[in-house]
Amino acid sequence: MDLHLTAPFTLDTWDAVPDPEPAEPGAPATGRVVLAKTYAGEDLTGSAVGHALTTQGEHGASYVAQERITGALAGRRGSFVLEHGAAMGEGVAITQWARVVAGSGTAALTGLSGTGTVAHELLTLDVVLPD
Repeated sequence: MDLHLTAPFTLDTWDAVPDPEPAEPGAPATGRVVLAKTYAGEDLTGSAVGHALTTQGEHGASYVAQERITGALAGRRGSFVLEHGAAMGEGVAITQWARVVAGSGTAALTGLSGTGTVAHELLTLDVVLPD
């Protein structure tokens, strides 16, 4: 079954730990984040826990993250890992992406695959649920 879903979420936890200050002048700051979310969409409800790596500088920023989402997707209960990221910088187009980590689906979500984006507290994902 193919499904296009949009799932709003709230960011419940964003505990950032900055890495040591870079020695080079102008070098971007980097850090690690522990995160938790609640999804409350029509097709996806549940909670997520995960981690992110961040880079933020004067001329650009990016992040990469992985989160385990546990709940119901299109009425099927289970969990899966979502990997996502974004990058932006001066003179460079903004990129955003998300994908289900292959083989990460459990229970009724075993075999799940999909790609999309995460932006502005909204997950947009095109998924394939096996029959």
